[in-house]
Amino acid sequence: MRAVLLLGVLGALCLPAAERPNFVLIVSDDQGYADISCYDHPPEVSTPHLDRIAQEGARMTNGYASCPVCSPTRAGLLTGRYQQRFGFYQAPDSRTGLPTSERTLADLLRAAGYATAVFGKWHLGYDPAFRPLRRGFDEFYGFLGHGGHDFFDLSLSGPVTSIYRNDEPIADQGYLTRNLTREAVSFVERRRDEPFFLYLPYNAVHNPIQAPAEVVERFDAGDAQRNTYLAMLAVMDEGVGAVLEALDRHGLADNTLVLFFSDNGGARGTSANNGKLRDYKHSVYEGGIRVPFLARWPARIPAGRVVDEPVISIDAFQTILTAAGVEPPGDRIYDSRDIMLALRGELEGPLHEALFWNWTERDSDRGWAVRKGRWKLVSNKGETELFDLETDLSETRDLAIRQPETVRELRRDYEAWRDAMAPRMARRR
Repeated sequence: MRAVLLLGVLGALCLPAAERPNFVLIVSDDQGYADISCYDHPPEVSTPHLDRIAQEGARMTNGYASCPVCSPTRAGLLTGRYQQRFGFYQAPDSRTGLPTSERTLADLLRAAGYATAVFGKWHLGYDPAFRPLRRGFDEFYGFLGHGGHDFFDLSLSGPVTSIYRNDEPIADQGYLTRNLTREAVSFVERRRDEPFFLYLPYNAVHNPIQAPAEVVERFDAGDAQRNTYLAMLAVMDEGVGAVLEALDRHGLADNTLVLFFSDNGGARGTSANNGKLRDYKHSVYEGGIRVPFLARWPARIPAGRVVDEPVISIDAFQTILTAAGVEPPGDRIYDSRDIMLALRGELEGPLHEALFWNWTERDSDRGWAVRKGRWKLVSNKGETELFDLETDLSETRDLAIRQPETVRELRRDYEAWRDAMAPRMARRR
């Protein structure tokens, strides 16, 4: 495997350090599709710094997470593979951990000479072998899992719930979202003279719904929980702005690809708003998987682009590796695609022939979906429905009876994909 990794990074090592781009991958947690003001949004939502990424780069209108819950999406985006290929289907699979046989994006970039860091929610295993510093990252500040974390109580607790700096649990103070921003800005400051990969998986706006009182007071949406949720969103957005400003301050913006998306759709119980989309997190309807998806790279992406091509969170992997001049190992199947052709308007065909979701078990008939062009086939609790997303974004009109050939085609596509996936990995209690 070491030989494969070395072969994969030779191209990157041929590039002078000054010509190698930096990468900032920002992931929000349970953010509603309408809870960002560069998309259709209610009047109380304002995210000027996220909007800046779209204004200076591109906004995807058909952006997806690879799972309607947190942890599997993270497993997919860091490996460039549908997480089902290695049996990672559900959020509790994070207790088992991302298999050590998988090579992460950070593994490959660090081998190519990049400084690597993750600040935020890990959620990919908490035993020592699965922790960030053993998965390609030089630096880690955040929590291991499972799910959410108190935003104000950062005291020492258990091995899973404590805040970590690198491999050591620590007692810290402050508001967690601001602390993550602090660490990210510090990393840019310290590593600005070398190529770097900054992975910033905020745990906002996942529950618990907590925010500084002075920020909550800025909102009056008619619901106390919604006000707090909006305050959490505002602090995260300000953090994104601080990272962008650090890139500007050191003249790094033009040579830095910034990607942003949410790990799944907004959650029903947190006052998230998914706009016109049907349903919420834990669903393969659009409200559970369609997410805000933004990209900025001033030297390479035309400003103000709106891209309708379907893209998915796992595409971050190949997009970043291609930009870095790094080839992934040739010993496994990758599902990730480089989105730069779509962002530059240079695609000659679809980026993905189809997109697939399954967040239960490989052979279950619950909770799976396939999208191919305008058509989406959904199996929800055993009932199969067909929707035309171009005319029915809200998935209100089931066309399965009217389009039996389309149903059969998409089911065949899904079953062929499913049969190439692994069964769910052994669970750890």
